[in-house]
Amino acid sequence: MELVTPEFGLLFWQVLTFLTVLFVLSRFAWKPIMSGLKEREESIENALAEAKKAREEIAGLKADNENLLAEARKERDKMLQEAQHVASTMIQEAKDKAGKESQAMINAAKAEIDLSKDAALAELKNYLASTSLVIAEKVIRKNLSDDASQQALVKEILSKTSSN
Repeated sequence: MELVTPEFGLLFWQVLTFLTVLFVLSRFAWKPIMSGLKEREESIENALAEAKKAREEIAGLKADNENLLAEARKERDKMLQEAQHVASTMIQEAKDKAGKESQAMINAAKAEIDLSKDAALAELKNYLASTSLVIAEKVIRKNLSDDASQQALVKEILSKTSSN
């Protein structure tokens, strides 16, 4: 029971030891412990502030990246539209050029055909004329072999020309 009801001497030495330990701790250990705790607290606060700042920077960078991506997509879409427009323009120009060239070729072919046709007709007329002359000459020689038939033909031609 001595522990439950301590005697005065024991209580005195315990209080004296406690106060001595308290004095030594407060004098030599308390300030370094408190300054260490304070430094630790400040470093934790600084780390939290830096983490918050880093999060904000990351959020800003993320927003900037999204804006850059959006701009890049818009630029890409614009370039694709321009490329499609240029391609369709080039195709249309090629079609128009091919159409003009084919029309020019058709017109040249028609002109050549007309020239060939005219030349063939002229050649045919010349051939027919020379053939007709040859045939007429042979017919006339045969019919006009005697003098009486020659004079009858001359009178007939003269009468036709005078009536015209």
